[in-house]
Amino acid sequence: MRVKICGITSLKDALTAVNAGADAVGFIFYPKSPRYITPKAAKKISALLPPFVQKVGVFVHEKPKTVDKICKKAKLNLAQLHFDVDEDFLSKLKTPYVKVVRAKQKSDLLKYKDEYRLIDAFTDNFGGDGKSIDLSWFNGIDCSKIILAGGLGADMLEGIKHFGFYGVDVNSGVELSHGKKDAQKIYDFVKSAKD
Repeated sequence: MRVKICGITSLKDALTAVNAGADAVGFIFYPKSPRYITPKAAKKISALLPPFVQKVGVFVHEKPKTVDKICKKAKLNLAQLHFDVDEDFLSKLKTPYVKVVRAKQKSDLLKYKDEYRLIDAFTDNFGGDGKSIDLSWFNGIDCSKIILAGGLGADMLEGIKHFGFYGVDVNSGVELSHGKKDAQKIYDFVKSAKD
């Protein structure tokens, strides 16, 4: 499984994620998030990361122009769209992207079913609350294009491998406190996902 460590706010945590073997790191550009980072600060971190690590910007309720501007400034590879977008929005967006489904019920898992997408448990705060999805919802569903997020920890990854998720995205599950990562939790999480 591919692994993204999200909510990065420091170079130390970004390098820990990279050294642990994470495939991607995420920067949150949603001002209401306790893990918010400025584009300038994200750029400083992004510039010092290896070339084959994906650098992802997480956005909530932004215009396409703003997403493109921030991704370009911070040298990011991908925009994670944590809000509903329409074709008009996507036609204006120049940055590669992944859509997020904030799942309230099992049927939500089939939204964008032919695309790679990130599925997170619905929360009013747009993620990072440690809330998990009912994993039984994934029974009988093709999970090969799904990146699972929401309430994940190293201890539960073994139990989800049979679903065949494309990847996992963790934030609060590897933290000491909001925006501060726990190095050992990152190493344990990535090892558990990759073994």
